[in-house]
Amino acid sequence: MTAPAFAPETEERLALARQVADAVLFEGYVLYPYRASAAKNRLRWQFGVLVPPAWGAECEEHDFQHTECLMEPRAEASLAVEVRFLHARRRTVQRALPDGGFETVPELHLDDRVLVPWDEGAEERVELVAPVAQLTGDGIEFPFRKPAVEDTEPVLDATGRTVGRLLRRSAEVTGVVRLSASELDGPYRVLRLTAVVENTTPWTPPEGRAADRDAALPHSLVATHLLMALSNGSFLSMTDPPEWARGAVAACRNLHTWPVLAGEPGRADLVLSSPIILEDHPAIAPESLGALYDATEIDEILALRTAALTDAEKREARGTDARAAAVIDLADSMPAEVLERLHGAVRGLREITGEPDGFPDEFGVTRPDTPWWDPASDAGFDPEQDRVMVDGRPVGKGSRVELRPGLRHTDAQDLFLQGRTATVEAVLHDVDGAVHLAVTVDGDPGADIRREQGRYLYFQPDEVAVPEDPR
Repeated sequence: MTAPAFAPETEERLALARQVADAVLFEGYVLYPYRASAAKNRLRWQFGVLVPPAWGAECEEHDFQHTECLMEPRAEASLAVEVRFLHARRRTVQRALPDGGFETVPELHLDDRVLVPWDEGAEERVELVAPVAQLTGDGIEFPFRKPAVEDTEPVLDATGRTVGRLLRRSAEVTGVVRLSASELDGPYRVLRLTAVVENTTPWTPPEGRAADRDAALPHSLVATHLLMALSNGSFLSMTDPPEWARGAVAACRNLHTWPVLAGEPGRADLVLSSPIILEDHPAIAPESLGALYDATEIDEILALRTAALTDAEKREARGTDARAAAVIDLADSMPAEVLERLHGAVRGLREITGEPDGFPDEFGVTRPDTPWWDPASDAGFDPEQDRVMVDGRPVGKGSRVELRPGLRHTDAQDLFLQGRTATVEAVLHDVDGAVHLAVTVDGDPGADIRREQGRYLYFQPDEVAVPEDPR
């Protein structure tokens, strides 16, 4: 096992995956309105935080991530692993004194920004390469250490005069990467790969005071995730494995992280294991011009809201963090034609009417000739006349069914409806082609009101059964 710089071909493969990995690394780093004073920015670092073991014993956060996935390595294959995380740097603001000294202050006003105390995140990487043959048996361990660092940065005014400085301190963190592999029984040469990333920092909370998450963060690995690349061979998808591997995939244990195929679609030699659940081959939207640090939002909305901040709010955001300042500059400089590109995009549009006329779906519903995105498609459905097949019998408006909602558990209230009978009021279709039964529960004193207002309960055909006596 070694820890050199990756080979050029490995670097090239990792480059595309790192675009998505960067989004994971900085997800929630600083949220709109991008000011340190904003309530949502006072409790930070929500994803993939591996805390020191002494802190993890006192809270519900964890000091490790455990990844398991399946791979099919070929002869003399090697595994390249890159662990990535943020290392919190505590920033203090100091004002220059006439005697040449400095004093710590809660804020420092400049023409274009207001500097305030803040925890910055420095990107850290741990890289190693190991022959797959060395991973069998007990596997290997790779300890790592990131030392404590202290530095200062002068703060200059518009004339170039020193008016203060930023003092940054980061604490030492230590950790270990454990890699092992075991061959599965069966006709295929498949290995279960286990990768564990653990924070081993020996920090403990100060004596005589309650454990403090804020005090533990400088000793934590933040937004931890890992990239794994095979030099010769492939990984199996954990979300869409081949039929013969489904049992082995289901037996894999993934704790506080989830592995997906990464890189270019169609390739399977790279895995991203992330604390945020992703689909295989995740990608950054091409319309996005820069990081906004909140992938659950819409770039257009954030860009418009950010551009609408007051000058005072923008000054504070620029002084909060260099990345927040970049977001403000991006929103202020975005041309109208670029903003329009964010207004909406259709991807993966596919024709769903390619089957011969009259060919039913799995519930016996005939697909219409018009795709869902055509306004004329509504003419192909009639909620009061459509029927679906349940237990080999047609079910439509007026049919009685027995509710069996335990399959999905999408609503806790469903537990009270298990085994109850209901009357179907309509058969509905959504834009994805799924079928839903609108029902009223038999014996419900408010059933008539629900019918008048159209406020039904909804179940899919596989969540109901036809009772023995359907009357």
